[in-house]
Order: sequence, then structure tokens, then C-alpha cells
Amino acid sequence: MATDVITLGGGCFWCVEAVYELVDGVGAVESGYCNGHVDRPTYQQVCEGTTGHAEVVRVSFDPARISLREVLEIFFVVHDPTTLNRQGNDAGPQYRSGIYWNDESQLPVIRAVMAEVDAAHGGRVVTEVAREENYSRAEDYHQHYFANHPGQGYCAFVVAPKVEKFRRTFKARVKAA
Repeated sequence: MATDVITLGGGCFWCVEAVYELVDGVGAVESGYCNGHVDRPTYQQVCEGTTGHAEVVRVSFDPARISLREVLEIFFVVHDPTTLNRQGNDAGPQYRSGIYWNDESQLPVIRAVMAEVDAAHGGRVVTEVAREENYSRAEDYHQHYFANHPGQGYCAFVVAPKVEKFRRTFKARVKAA
């Protein structure tokens, strides 16, 4: 099976990870940090907003089953690409909207989808597009967070509604149970 990888920042990585773990054609999702200036930052350092890192998820997908375009369309439905350094009550540069590519061949699709989304939002999209740099995996307790803690307050009130929005909007893309 061929695998492509794209790294996405859409606010708290728990929200984005929870959605992509349900997407048919996605083989793996890993929470992490990228595009900052500190090597191997901790969650606490990233939360302070001084490392330059974004909270991200690295999404590995099978392009024979789901296209990069579809992966990005889901991304733009489950987060707000028009708020700079903020998603809901989560504020700071670590919560910025970003698409971090690993292969230059991804750029034409990224640019096309970005143009469509920006037009649909009246030119207000602030999503950063950059090569993925200085990526590091988040601590183990962040991996599969929503799946492991569905009743935790943040998960119940912030993550769960995003997961349900994905399920409603992309019914055909939900993995079979």
C-alpha cells in the first residue's frame, strides 16, 4: 500500500487527531509539534507559545482510497481557518491553522483547495502553508487522546462536536466499525 503524508494544524491536536482517526483511507494519525525553533519541545513549552511550534497531526493516508484534496476538504470543515492563532477558546501561536507539506508535489493541490476555501470565506483564510520542519512526536499521553478519554471535559465539550460534524458532513468517509 502506498502512503502519502500531510501534517495539519487546526488548533488543539486532540480535535484534529480524533477526526482523522475515523477517516476511511487514513492509516495512521500522530499528534506532534512542528515548525518551531526549539528541538524536541515539551507540551508545556509549546503551550507557553514561545517555541514557534504548532500543535499538529501527521496524517498518513492511502491515495488510492482517499485523495489529498479530500483530506484537505475534511480539514477545512472541522476547524476555522479564518482565526489567526486561535480555535475557539484555545488561543496562541501553537493553535494556528496550518498545512505543512512533506513533498513539493502536494503544493498544486494545496494551493487549489486553499484558493477555493479562501474564496468561500471572503478572502479571510489565514492558514499557513509551509514545508514541515522540526517535527517531533507529542508525548505518549497525547496520542489517541479522545479515544482514550471521551468523558474528559474538553473532549466532551470541544472535541466531540467536531467529531460529530465530521460524521454528519462526510458520512461516506467514516471508517466502517
